Amino acid sequence: MSATATTPSRQPLFSGLWIALVTPFKDGAVDYPALAALTTRLRAQGVSGFVACGSTGEAAALDKAEQLQVLETVLQAAQGLPVVMGVSGYHQGQVLEQVQALARYPVAGLLVSAPHYIRPSQEGLLHWFRTLADASAVPLLVYDIPYRTGATLSTETLQALAAHPRIQAIKDCGGNPAKTQALIADGRLQVLAGEDAQIFHTLALGGAGAISASAHWQTPRFVELMALLRAGDLGEARRVWQALLPWIEVCFAEPNPAPLKAVLAHAGEMNNELRAPMMAASEALGQRLQAQAGLSPR
Repeated sequence: MSATATTPSRQPLFSGLWIALVTPFKDGAVDYPALAALTTRLRAQGVSGFVACGSTGEAAALDKAEQLQVLETVLQAAQGLPVVMGVSGYHQGQVLEQVQALARYPVAGLLVSAPHYIRPSQEGLLHWFRTLADASAVPLLVYDIPYRTGATLSTETLQALAAHPRIQAIKDCGGNPAKTQALIADGRLQVLAGEDAQIFHTLALGGAGAISASAHWQTPRFVELMALLRAGDLGEARRVWQALLPWIEVCFAEPNPAPLKAVLAHAGEMNNELRAPMMAASEALGQRLQAQAGLSPR
């Protein structure tokens, strides 16, 4: 038997179920013990990796020292599971310094969004991502989320970025199914669903996985869904997906991560606390969340 035949196939690094972690707070400060405990719990439930300091993690409300301590906490609690660090901003020099400073951490990659507010041209976006990728010690995942940044990355721009050896994946929140399908067909970028409601569609088309917020809860069901889709068992995958959809819907009924934090707080994993101007989930939504999460009212 040939060496090729005996070598087991390996999933690409940026595939499977990744959790975009919330950042717990307690009396206004980051609750690092709660973050460590949350990461430990999720690590044991079959996830592929973690994203620290993404939009779900309220990174924009954290100062740079807090962001680095969040990263250190997650890296330690992950115990070897890969961790991706979120990087964002609009001052290229300052973001470049962030990227260079992260070279001393054992991260698997950097999740980098387009510069928000500025709305550069496609050529400007190419320059932004290529410059940061050139400076990075680890792969970049492009965070395509135009409704947060105001910048739309075209299919052609993303395909041009795919030629860079350190730009290897995309968190796809672009809201354009044709673009998603074109990137999957192109095959050079690992396409991860970034909108939880698009997980089934993206993976059924051949996407690599998902970076999910709602999978903080019912995590094993999301892991099962990924495995079923990877195995091509669409019938059973549909059954699992249909059961998950009401949970996903309620998780985004109010701005993320308020609904998630309400559930995790009800379960005793953290305080129900966000940083202004983010507000806690409404009482009415809290009741719906408890019902969908299978938690008893207090």
